[in-house]
Amino acid sequence: MNQFHRNTLVLGLIAALLMPWYRVDGNFWTFQWLTFNFFLIEESAPLISQLFNFEKYWLTLPIIPFLFYAFDYVVSVKSEKKQKGLLNRQIYYGLIGIAFTITQAFLVGDFGVNFDWLVAILPEDAYQLGVGAGTLLLVLSFLFMTASGLAYRGFMKGDVFATSCLIIIIFLVIVFVAFPVINILVRAFFSDDIGYSFLAFYNRFAIVNLWGIDCGPNSNSICGVAWSTLFLAIMTGLSTTLLGLAFALIVTRTQFVGKKFLSFFSILPMITPPFVVGMALILLLGASGSLTQWLNGVFEVELGGWIYGFWGLWLAQTLSYTPIAFLVLIGVVEGVSPSMEEASQTLGASPTKTFFTISLPLMRPGLANAFLLGFIESMADLGNALVLGGDYQVLSAQIFFAIAGASADDGKAATLAIVLLIFTLTTFFIQKKWVGKTNYTTVTGKGDGGSYGPLPKLVKLFSLGTALPWVAFTFVVYIMILLGGFVETWGIDNSFSLSHYIEAFKIEFINNSMVATGVAWDSLFTTLLLAIIAMPLTSFLGLLTSYLLSRVDFPGKAYFEFGTMLSFAIPGIVIGVSYVIAFNQAPIDLTYTGMIIVLCFVFRNMSVGVRSGIASLSQLDKGLDEASITLGATGFTTLRRIIFPLIKQAIVSSMIYSFIRSITSVSAVIFLVSADYNLSSAYIIGLVESNRFGVAIAYATALIVIMSVSILLMKFLIGNRKVFLRAQK
Repeated sequence: MNQFHRNTLVLGLIAALLMPWYRVDGNFWTFQWLTFNFFLIEESAPLISQLFNFEKYWLTLPIIPFLFYAFDYVVSVKSEKKQKGLLNRQIYYGLIGIAFTITQAFLVGDFGVNFDWLVAILPEDAYQLGVGAGTLLLVLSFLFMTASGLAYRGFMKGDVFATSCLIIIIFLVIVFVAFPVINILVRAFFSDDIGYSFLAFYNRFAIVNLWGIDCGPNSNSICGVAWSTLFLAIMTGLSTTLLGLAFALIVTRTQFVGKKFLSFFSILPMITPPFVVGMALILLLGASGSLTQWLNGVFEVELGGWIYGFWGLWLAQTLSYTPIAFLVLIGVVEGVSPSMEEASQTLGASPTKTFFTISLPLMRPGLANAFLLGFIESMADLGNALVLGGDYQVLSAQIFFAIAGASADDGKAATLAIVLLIFTLTTFFIQKKWVGKTNYTTVTGKGDGGSYGPLPKLVKLFSLGTALPWVAFTFVVYIMILLGGFVETWGIDNSFSLSHYIEAFKIEFINNSMVATGVAWDSLFTTLLLAIIAMPLTSFLGLLTSYLLSRVDFPGKAYFEFGTMLSFAIPGIVIGVSYVIAFNQAPIDLTYTGMIIVLCFVFRNMSVGVRSGIASLSQLDKGLDEASITLGATGFTTLRRIIFPLIKQAIVSSMIYSFIRSITSVSAVIFLVSADYNLSSAYIIGLVESNRFGVAIAYATALIVIMSVSILLMKFLIGNRKVFLRAQK
């Protein structure tokens, strides 16, 4: 038998005989559970000990298929014919093993059996904890059995490595994306009074507070939170797309001297925690804001509290998400072939008509994607909603209060999350329908000797007239962010002070030791640690997925790709709620652990690695893979020694992006933090809620500096890509 099957058997034996079957309290990697008598401690005991010493008879289920596999392996060692039989049967051992392991996990929960008919079979005091290392390793061995069996039958051209990777990723996506989302759908239909019923969902769904009709920027409480959220998201999508297009046109189609300055602003808001923009707007336009006081003193204009509500939210979200639209559209604008514009003008069309009938329609996919991203980000935005929402209700804030409020109601939160998901997916399908199946390709393998003509005067004036005032306003907002941490009390005592930075990052010498006593250190270290742990995992999983999607053909590839992108299409607030609901009890109990935050980071951001990897791999000839395999290399060796070194830029880029998004994430992790694992984003929101704006601004500024250094490090590691083109003869 080959090494793969021996390793699979050894992995299963280690899982059943040596590893804790349940999750141990504290840090698993400290190995404090590994004592002389860990077999006799229920928490740390392996599967075999749980079965015999603690009489957990339901654990016989995962043992049965593994024992059959082990017996089949032993009797097949010296018989080539029996070995082929094992290769053919192992797919059944693997699938049955996975099914039995999942079944036993849901039979018994934290507080007893989950089904009434089990009372007569299992002990009255039956219970079990969340899965541990032993469970994970045994499931992994079953996945390897399934993959090996599929490969033996010719799946993915018999490549065991590629098949194993595919099976494992599918399993992970099901567990950490599909399973939590399904839990939201199920929980919305449950009520303590009537159990599972459509009526329970209807009673939460069909309420005036959710679906009132008097909506708009000046709406009152009659406006339903669903429509107010939708209206805000549409307006944000439109404004960010319009501004992003103006920036892209200026950078690519004009000789404007400040184009590099505009490019800088395409990065700055991406490394800014989303709620920081809201705080800066309060410092500028709030009741005690600089501009508010100046207008009141010079022109006796009373602005009031207009910043708290729709207008403040719209302004903050437009500031935060315009750079995303710009990054999407700049590539689309550059992709419009100059020869098409020249052909149009040669046929007598004016520059203005050419732009609106040729260039702009070819940008439709980019415009649709930019709008979709702005729409989704607005729907999921929690930080700005908590800071600037005022009386203007949005779904993200309502979900937050349903989970974190005094009377927690996960059924209500699940219902609101479903509404949010309906809006997002509906917009996604409308966007797909609007783009349609039209061919927008303008760049082919043929040379294009044309050059871009000047923008029509009307379009140029509109772009400059829109973008430049916005840049000036953005610059002022970031000045507020910088200065806000250096004044005693903004609007009341504007004297220079370092007290906020001292309070946040104070370091003292106690007993000849340097001790970090500032209030920000604990959450900062925790955030950096978890982000650093998630960074390589996110990059590796995303790039491995992109390798399968771009280099290997297999049935159901389109569905697999959709599944891997699902976590990005779903707003972060929904992902966060789904993790709270799905992973707060057995079989997967991750409550109050750092692991649940890391997993949320990984599966929320992995799609970036997928898209980055696909883009990089599309530039590599598949002949490289074929040559390596022809020379006897395995799929893993080819990936490690040929593919990964050639896409180093994509690897580093996805790692840095994952690091940045992990630090700035709010909506997806606000429900997952705990006393032991508090994150910077959640801590800053707490500072804002307690009106400690100075400390919050100082903390946020430090985060911006840390992430700026990360981007500079990324540029240093990647360098400038040099492309050498063969001269035309």
